[in-house]
Amino acid sequence: MHRHEGPSRGKFAAGLTVAVVLATAAAGVLIGAYDERPPWGTDIAYEGGFVQASRIRGYDVDGSRTKALLAGECALMERQGLGGDRAVHDPAAWVAGCLDGAAGRPSRNQGIVR
Repeated sequence: MHRHEGPSRGKFAAGLTVAVVLATAAAGVLIGAYDERPPWGTDIAYEGGFVQASRIRGYDVDGSRTKALLAGECALMERQGLGGDRAVHDPAAWVAGCLDGAAGRPSRNQGIVR
């Protein structure tokens, strides 16, 4: 039986070093492009608003709070900072998600193809 040992230690170390340098450079480019905001920050903001409005709508017995959300309370909540850390990524997407959740529409992020 013949045993294959793979590349020499020198070639392996050189390849590993190149891979680490390329991964670090790619991470630097992503950080430079998005700063502290993740690339999927818009989706995070939208879902945050959608979930918050859906919860409010679910506990709203007489429907007054849901009407208020649709009449502009979503934007007011975002301006007052009540959207939390998720709204910071994309405030407009948070408000859009809040309005969709308050109206009872399905989330735009559901499904395989968006």
